[in-house]
Amino acid sequence: MRKTILTFGLISGAISSLLMALTVPFEHQIGFDNGLVVGYTIIVLSFLLVYFGIRSYRDNPGNGQITFTKAFTVGISITLISCICYVVTWEIIYFNFLPDFMDKYNAHIIENLKAAGTSPATLQAKIQELQKSKEMYNNPFINAAMTFIEPFPVGLVITLISAGMLRKRQAPAERSPLPAAY
Repeated sequence: MRKTILTFGLISGAISSLLMALTVPFEHQIGFDNGLVVGYTIIVLSFLLVYFGIRSYRDNPGNGQITFTKAFTVGISITLISCICYVVTWEIIYFNFLPDFMDKYNAHIIENLKAAGTSPATLQAKIQELQKSKEMYNNPFINAAMTFIEPFPVGLVITLISAGMLRKRQAPAERSPLPAAY
């Protein structure tokens, strides 16, 4: 089980990390709103490996059988490894190459609020909230926790769906017969 989990988890993590590293430098051209769509598309694509990892475990070590619990364990383990790769990649990118990311993101939010006709009092409150958020985000541990929360729910949903779809129990004819009662 460990080999399957590591293989598919690391491949999933490599896909999400590589695609993140390739798209983040173009964030200013993509735009923050479209960046969310691109980012979550990348996350979903990388988590397709959860399905294939569960199926590989079922078909190979599981001899064509897997319970929902075992499938969930394999899938969530792949998800955790992939999420860790995603977080490590973001931490490297953010702290080494995008130190002004939060400033640009906050400016984008403020511009949207101004365009929507937000009152000055509400706008000022939002600016203070964004400043606190930026300060928190500069703490690597809080940054890592907030980044982990991005892909994990997607991976959890894909794990649940995959485990439900791929569970396969022993066929009734293959089960050992019960002893006859005399």
